[in-house]
This record gives sequence, C-alpha cells and structure tokens, in this order.
Amino acid sequence: MSEQWSEVPMACAVRRSRALAAVLVLAAAAVACGGGASRTTGGATLDWYNFPDDSGALQEAADRCSRASGGRYVIRYNKLPRTADGQRQQLVRRLAARDPALDILGLDVTWAPEFAEAGWIRPWTGTRRAEAVRDTLDAPVRTATWKDRLYAVPYNTNVQLLWYRADLVPEPPTTWAGMLDAARALAKAGKPHRIEVQGAQYEGLTVWFNTLVASAGGSILNADATAPSLGAPAVRAAGIMRDLAVSPAADPSLSNQTEDQNRLAMESGSAAFQVNYPFVYPAMKADNPELFRHFRWARYPRVDADRPARVTIGGIDLAVGAHSRRPELAFEAALCLRDRDNQRAAALRGGLPPTLRSLYDDPRIQRSYPFAQDILAELENAALRPQTPAYQNVSIAVSHTLSPPAEIQPAASVRDLRGQIEDALQSKGLVP
Repeated sequence: MSEQWSEVPMACAVRRSRALAAVLVLAAAAVACGGGASRTTGGATLDWYNFPDDSGALQEAADRCSRASGGRYVIRYNKLPRTADGQRQQLVRRLAARDPALDILGLDVTWAPEFAEAGWIRPWTGTRRAEAVRDTLDAPVRTATWKDRLYAVPYNTNVQLLWYRADLVPEPPTTWAGMLDAARALAKAGKPHRIEVQGAQYEGLTVWFNTLVASAGGSILNADATAPSLGAPAVRAAGIMRDLAVSPAADPSLSNQTEDQNRLAMESGSAAFQVNYPFVYPAMKADNPELFRHFRWARYPRVDADRPARVTIGGIDLAVGAHSRRPELAFEAALCLRDRDNQRAAALRGGLPPTLRSLYDDPRIQRSYPFAQDILAELENAALRPQTPAYQNVSIAVSHTLSPPAEIQPAASVRDLRGQIEDALQSKGLVP
C-alpha cells in the first residue's frame, strides 16, 4: 500500500552517491509539485498536504488562516491523491527522503503510530498540546496519540450510521439479526430489501469487521498491540458477515462494493438499508428527491441487543513534519486550520463531522446535520482501529482473509487470521 525500499550491499561511496542522488531527485520533484521552502512577500510559505477537497472548505481555511497570521505566513494547500493508499504512499516517500517542504500533513487516523515511530512527525507538547485537546472529543484525540504522546491535532472525524427507507421499514432494526430478518421479510413480499455494506477487499472491509468485533465486546489486537486478540467476538463478527453475504439481503456486487457504490445502490431504489457515512444524506437529497422523502437514519445496528454498537472512527489528523524548516509556524497554522470557524465550514460545506464537541450544539450544524446528536453519541463510544506501526499489514491481513464475505468460515477464517496477524506484527510497519 506504499513503497518499501531495499538496497543491495555495495561499496560505501557508491551507496552514499546513489542515496544523495535519490534525495535530490525527490526534492526536485517536490518543488515541481509546488512544495519547497519558498518565501512570499510578508512571510513564509507553509505547505499543507491534505486530501483533495472539492467543496472549497479547505482552501477557504488556508486563506482565512493566512490572513489571520498578520503577514507572518501564507498556507499553500496541496492536494494529495484521491485514495488513502495514494496519499500515504506520497507522504511516506517524501518523508523518508527528509523533504523539508512537508510542513503540515493531513494524516488518516490510522497513520500516527507508524509516522511517529519512524520519526517523521513532531509531538505536540506543553501549551500546544493543551490547545490541541481543548474541547476535542476523546476518541479523535486517541487516534492521534502514540505511546502517551500526542502527534497530531484532530481536524475532522467520521462514523457510520444506519440509513433506511421509512416507506419500507416504519421502525429501524436495532440489531444485525433484526435487520436480516426485516430484509428477508421484504424479499418475500417482493419489495426492495438489500442491505448495502462495504464488502470489497479494501480498508472498508476491515472497518466493517473491526466495528462488529468491538460491538461484540472484543478487539483485533490485545491492549498493548503486541498480539492478536480476536477470540469469540471475532468469530461472531465473521459469522454476521457471512450470514449477510449468503442471504437474500446481499447485493450481488457485495464483494466489490465500496461506500460510493453502496450510496448509488440505495439511490437506485433497490436497497432498504445501508451502513454508511453521512455524505449519503446530501447526496440522496440532490440525486433522488422523491426517495429522499423516505430516507431516514438510526444508530448503527448492534451485535447484542443489550450492548450499544461501537462504531469505527474515521477522519483526518493534522501533524507537523519532522523536517519542516518552520515548525513553530506550522504548529500555529495547524491549530488555526482546525479552529471552530474552519471546522464549522468544513462540516457545512464539505460534510466533514467536527472534532470539537461544542460544535454539535451549534444551531447551524444541527440544521445541516439533523443526525448530529446520533453522530456525537457514536463518537463518544467509538472504536479505534488497531493502533500499531504495522497497521497497514494488519489491515491487509483482515481484508484478504475475509474476502469474499460469502466464503467466510467463521471459526476457521478467524484462526487463519490470527496467524496472519502474528506474522504482520513482525514487520517494521513501513509497508509497500
């Protein structure tokens, strides 16, 4: 999922020469892409690398903070590739080359342990740390923490909800078993009945499994992330995935489906349910206004009726590059980029749930996010994905072992997964 370099032993002088050449090439590429340590009239240029935002909210935040700096810096927003794998690959390559152009980095919530362990990002300490965690929800803070040190400031967050059609299901099911029963009843009646969920062999499948395991009272790794945990909760989770995949509720394309394909299937009218992120709400409103009249949401389905689901948290954390030439300004700018006004704008324009708790009481957020309190409730009981520098290896082991879902054999698949995770944890965490 990124690149891992290897080198054949050679004479010391040749090795140094080639290493220097590689760094120079990467540095030249970085400048060509808009990075570098350029100065603009009135202050330094800080390069911010983050996911590509089409709403304009991120560029607006960069412009607002540049103006607020009083001329001390200008933030240049650089768009990373669309996919999380592509984003990580670009950052890993450039950080490994000690690129000084990476001032502020938008990290997926699973990357902090790997990047911190590699020495690529700076810890937040003292007053900076206090400001970074003030009014910030606990789960996002934990995604940015490694070995009790904060390495990034939470910028936005995300969790999935259950979305359903009220014209088909007057009351939403509260458990996976209940949802499967409802889907079977709808199928017998000849009505739309599918349950849309992320079943392709990618990170979305790992998120589905992680949520089910946590909701069953377990975890993928043990408390100190040194060995697999799994056990009975993992077998139950795998069983739920298999049961859906072989039921009438399964989309024929389940083993190839991602979040956006789930959205499109629901909008087409063929599904009664989907578990997905809040972006599906404005999308349904714009794409199918007639069906939108019946589009409702509820908390994520439980595994056990008496135990609330623990939904896997997503989002982006902002880190300061270890090789930035302007770290003091970068810390200041990162705090500005995720301040109250910018998080509100990212929520209203970009559909990104905020990490500041007080914003969930903001009337403007509540008007645009009528499900804001359900998101907040899930965030306050959210599950993290395994926190380990070897996360990429662990995630690959999960998604490969449990794909396709229809072929899962719960006990045997979990037993196989345990062995693969044990192997994955022997890596150094810098995964191709």
